[in-house]
Amino acid sequence: MNKYEEIARDIYNDIASGKYEPGSQLALEKEMCAQYGVSRITVKRAVDELVKQGLVVKRRGSGTFVKGVQEEDVENVGMCGQFQGFSKNNEGHDMRTEVKRFEIIHPTEKIAEKLKIGVDDFVYDIVRVRFLDGKPSNVEYTQMPIEVIPGVKMDVLENSIYNHIENVLKLQIQSAHRTVSADMPTEEEKQWLQIEGVMPVLQVAQVAFLSDGRPFEYSKSRHRADTNVFRAVSIH
Repeated sequence: MNKYEEIARDIYNDIASGKYEPGSQLALEKEMCAQYGVSRITVKRAVDELVKQGLVVKRRGSGTFVKGVQEEDVENVGMCGQFQGFSKNNEGHDMRTEVKRFEIIHPTEKIAEKLKIGVDDFVYDIVRVRFLDGKPSNVEYTQMPIEVIPGVKMDVLENSIYNHIENVLKLQIQSAHRTVSADMPTEEEKQWLQIEGVMPVLQVAQVAFLSDGRPFEYSKSRHRADTNVFRAVSIH
């Protein structure tokens, strides 16, 4: 393991143990240089690695801060480059989207906290069923702050919101903090996903972040358990 990787792992352990709380500032680069006996280039590479993992965010002129997400959201951390939307992940397949709900509402306190906005702010409230090669794959429940992601309309929802974010708004999607769990579908979800009999769904809940550290999405995606496989890479 390279020295910068050792430093990144050490800081990761400090974050996981609670030494650095969400929203707290990491030591300055010069302080880390003295602590680990390395150059600023090595420290920078270590911090950049943590940025890629979605654990910290750099704020110009202020320093580096631990992302302020709730503990339940960081069981699995989406790596930059692995985190892509439904359309990007399924290129080469026939994809279709049915929009079941598209409204503008005030978020609940729970959602507002996850998106770091106020309950008086507005979010898109979106429910979509995604089809893959003609068959229903998952139901997505998504909320996004309008101030952060403007201009979402029906044609965007029927295609790719992430394409709108990156290619129209010119924003960079950095990472997602996810949890995966099993649950039983609602009667409505059974109809949408064409589930017969008893079958669980796999739920992926996530908070997604832009490269400047702003959370831009809270979503729950409910997948048919017989047609979806989730793979992860763990780094020791």
